[in-house]
Amino acid sequence: MTKTTRILATALLGAAMLLGQTAEACTNFLFTRGATKDGSTMITYAADSHTLYGELYYRKAATYPAGTMIQVVDWDSGKPLMKIPQVAQTYSVVGNMNEHQLAISETTYGGREELHGEIEGGIDYGSLIYLTLQRAKNAREAIQVLAGFMRDYPYHSSGESFSICDPNEVWILELIGKRPGTVKADLAKKLKYKYTDGAVWVARRVPDGYVSGHANQARIMQFPQEPKKFQKAKGKGLHKVISSAHLDYLFEPEVECVYSSEVITYARACGWYDGTDADFSFCDTYAPLNFSAMRGCDARVYAMFNRVASGMQKYEKYAMGDATAERLPLWIKPDHKVDVREVMNLMRDHYEGTAMDMSKDLGGGPFNCPYRWRPMGFEVDGKSYIHERATSTQQTGFSFVAQCRGWLPAKVGGILWFGVDDTYSTVYCPMYCGITDIPLCFREGNGDMMTYSETAAFWLFNRVTNFVYSRYSDMIVDLQKVQTRLEEGFIRDVEKFDARAKESNGEALANLLNDFSNRQAARMMKEWNDLDKYLLVKYMDGNIKKEKDGRFERTETGQSAMPNMPKYRDEWYRMIVRDHGDVIREK
Repeated sequence: MTKTTRILATALLGAAMLLGQTAEACTNFLFTRGATKDGSTMITYAADSHTLYGELYYRKAATYPAGTMIQVVDWDSGKPLMKIPQVAQTYSVVGNMNEHQLAISETTYGGREELHGEIEGGIDYGSLIYLTLQRAKNAREAIQVLAGFMRDYPYHSSGESFSICDPNEVWILELIGKRPGTVKADLAKKLKYKYTDGAVWVARRVPDGYVSGHANQARIMQFPQEPKKFQKAKGKGLHKVISSAHLDYLFEPEVECVYSSEVITYARACGWYDGTDADFSFCDTYAPLNFSAMRGCDARVYAMFNRVASGMQKYEKYAMGDATAERLPLWIKPDHKVDVREVMNLMRDHYEGTAMDMSKDLGGGPFNCPYRWRPMGFEVDGKSYIHERATSTQQTGFSFVAQCRGWLPAKVGGILWFGVDDTYSTVYCPMYCGITDIPLCFREGNGDMMTYSETAAFWLFNRVTNFVYSRYSDMIVDLQKVQTRLEEGFIRDVEKFDARAKESNGEALANLLNDFSNRQAARMMKEWNDLDKYLLVKYMDGNIKKEKDGRFERTETGQSAMPNMPKYRDEWYRMIVRDHGDVIREK
């Protein structure tokens, strides 16, 4: 979630729905080794924003002399924030995955109103991701680096949920920045509380064999605080030594939950919590549930859960905003193991198969388009209504499936299946984490949100999808044929290429990876340009040209055959008649 994402974030989403403000958000799904067919780990990301341009970021590995400082720049606004010391060695980063198969993604939530608003300087959530990817080799190192940033610097952004994965583990880390003036003096004195770190946070490892997700709402409730084996072995509670100041036991494999030393005491000092430590819930304290958090955010997680496991329908009332219904769990065990192709398709969702299915009501127009133009909220005759916020949305800048495969060398094992624009109609193209040459169609600087480029994937895919929206039920079928052919072909090509690539190293390996990923991107661009032309010819002026044996039909004299002119769906005709029937009825 990027570029003015705060508005849809939990606490503000309700206002956005009711007041008709622009709203944006992101979606992450998490898959452990035991939940996938091939034993890889995967996390997903849809970076949704009306102003985010879809491109693939790249930062090469580098060494720096002692004393080097780097400028932290807010990812959303481009505003310089502060300078911090650079480390001696950084790792190469392709998008949201580094050369060691560490991947990080995020979704933003607003959290408590008292914690809204950015502070001067500090480190923003985007910089946290990309700086950490340059400095950490695995998920636990990433948590250590993130905690260090929160210890040493103020946190610039609002509440944030991070997905973190390496070839072995998948973690969810949630944090929220502290703000001056929130601590109550009398409570601080009573608790002997000192305002130190820039944020409070908690991180949990997703159990192997399970899947999880988050979508602009904090999801971690109660969490383990005192593992008995460590209390017995070390003579003190684990929660007292694992903090943002020192992560003594973080790298013990048995440790599955770590958190900042202030995560509970800060809430107490602010007067937001007075229960027992054991009952403390991170999300209920720092991002209390409301209608919009359930309907606009957790509903997207529910939709994914509903597609991979049976018995999920009991959570549908909760997903639709019923606070009295059974609450969605943080993670579930799927009925079957998923593969990368299914995960790609899980990112393609408009609540199909639920009561919120966006293709069923009249809002979808005469051709069942499952998209709603913003604003998300509207009023009719004094009553407030909402448009659904699904995983697939038109204003996606880029999205990906990050796949980490531990049985291969790191630079070969990590693949960022990368796409631009709407997840439902994008193509996920394989970008190996070891590449050093980004394909032109995804390269930074090849166009921007205000500058069209014929060679940029973002503009090509937007041109196609914006046409498809106009006659969705028909055109999407043609689009999906090409999408499926490309993605299934990419998966087969990767399987063959892995065997060759894993035998190479050094510059030869980089050249192999560059050549492969660039060829796949070029193939995608060619086929999508062909699709663009095909759709225009076939669907011009609302007609549908007839086809036979893969070619458009012509008359005996070579002219275009008379096209088909399919009717609107009956519900749409009835609406027209209700609105205007007296004028257009035949006399």
